[in-house]
Amino acid sequence: MTPPLSGQSLLVVGLAREGVTAASWLAGRGARVTVSDVRPAADLAELLAVMAAKGVAVRLGPQTPDLLDGMDAIVASPGVPQDHPLFLAARQNGIPVTTETRLFAQHCPAPIVGITGSSGKTTTTTLTCHMLEASGFRTWLGGNIGAPLLGREEEMAADDRVVLELSSFQLLYWQGEGTPAAPGDAIPWHDRRGISPHVAAVLNVTPNHLDRHPSMAHYAAAKANILAYQTPADVAVLNREDAVTGAWAAANQVTIAAGAGQEAVRFDLAGRQVTFGLATAPAGDGAWCEDGWVWWRWQGTTQPVLPQREIQLRGQHNLANVLAACCLAGAAGAQTGAMRQVVAAFRGVEHRLEVVRSLGGVLWINDSIATSPERSLAALRSFEEPVILLAGGRDKHLPWDAWAAEVHRSVRAVITFGEAAALIASALEPAPSGSSLECVRDAGSLPQAVLSARQIAREGEVVLLSPGGTSYDAYVDFAARGQHFRDLVAALPET
Repeated sequence: MTPPLSGQSLLVVGLAREGVTAASWLAGRGARVTVSDVRPAADLAELLAVMAAKGVAVRLGPQTPDLLDGMDAIVASPGVPQDHPLFLAARQNGIPVTTETRLFAQHCPAPIVGITGSSGKTTTTTLTCHMLEASGFRTWLGGNIGAPLLGREEEMAADDRVVLELSSFQLLYWQGEGTPAAPGDAIPWHDRRGISPHVAAVLNVTPNHLDRHPSMAHYAAAKANILAYQTPADVAVLNREDAVTGAWAAANQVTIAAGAGQEAVRFDLAGRQVTFGLATAPAGDGAWCEDGWVWWRWQGTTQPVLPQREIQLRGQHNLANVLAACCLAGAAGAQTGAMRQVVAAFRGVEHRLEVVRSLGGVLWINDSIATSPERSLAALRSFEEPVILLAGGRDKHLPWDAWAAEVHRSVRAVITFGEAAALIASALEPAPSGSSLECVRDAGSLPQAVLSARQIAREGEVVLLSPGGTSYDAYVDFAARGQHFRDLVAALPET
């Protein structure tokens, strides 16, 4: 039997985990695959051996337009900017651009539950997955969390559930041109229709990744792709208390004004709408808090899920994540008892308000995932204790005003580190009347920041690593930064 992609030539840009997975999957189906990466061979020795064993050619060095010669399609890695010259040249020459997650969605036999948002994605995705598992479904976790799922689709059944965390960078490529493949054509990049999951959530839309997106409109439109191609058989989950998604829910329509790099977007929500919010019950289906309980309504039936006192996660933002997970899992078939079981036992995800150590009456918290001021702001609002805040990293060209106001309200000391140190110090000036902030110190690096915090922290306080910037000035990712923080705190002496 002829492999289904025999005769097709593909260029995969980026030898990261999604690129490796896509190259392996394509080669296994008979395609001629070339991978391009700018890193030197010494940094890629293990991956080069894997690619060679699968018959995949590798081109290292400058990524020039000649790499597109003879290519039928190009596979983008989400870590490579969409305005990369190779992607621009591919579009100019009519060469389709696809991704590992798009290929998976096109071949997945099970219903997909997709989650995006500016914050809360990983916690909500993890909770949703656990709720479905506790309800008896065989569940697959992927997207921007866990291992890529392309290549596992043949192990899946129609009654399984697939839960995907999806970033704006991944969803950029789920947008469609409305062109289906010709009848009998099984080449996935010939089908240019848009894709949306069966159950899809936008948790919130606040400024983020503006170092990669040319405008908020471009960023919001990428997020909205998760809803844009749903049908009336699908479910759209929205946060009715977020300024952006709340407006979409109220109008039952997504409207995004034109911005740099993005035309105006407007489409009706085709999927059945389910909403969540802390303050009031929804008019229709959804989740909310009332009388100290979490409540869930689906298809007109209202049920209590669990008392709020049983939730171990800190912060209003995490309570919103619990409500979102109830909506997502419930719409995908989870039982209320399973929701309660999972939420009551859930202590959080690594690097997200993670308790590292209690030392001398001081609580040390790792929130390395907070790579934007908005996420750090949510973390600060989770504590009533005085806070010593470790802030820094690399700025993403986002506003710091709301963050600064909260720092002056609740933080005793800020210790900065990394590239954004001066910018952060500047954002805190001038101090308003009544500010709780006693000092701002630049430690230079995270190890020095930990030592400085140890020197000034008092019993009953919290030392919080919630940087507000990315890790890329010093670490490969936020998890590596968080692990280093754990190690540094573990090494602190008792006295």
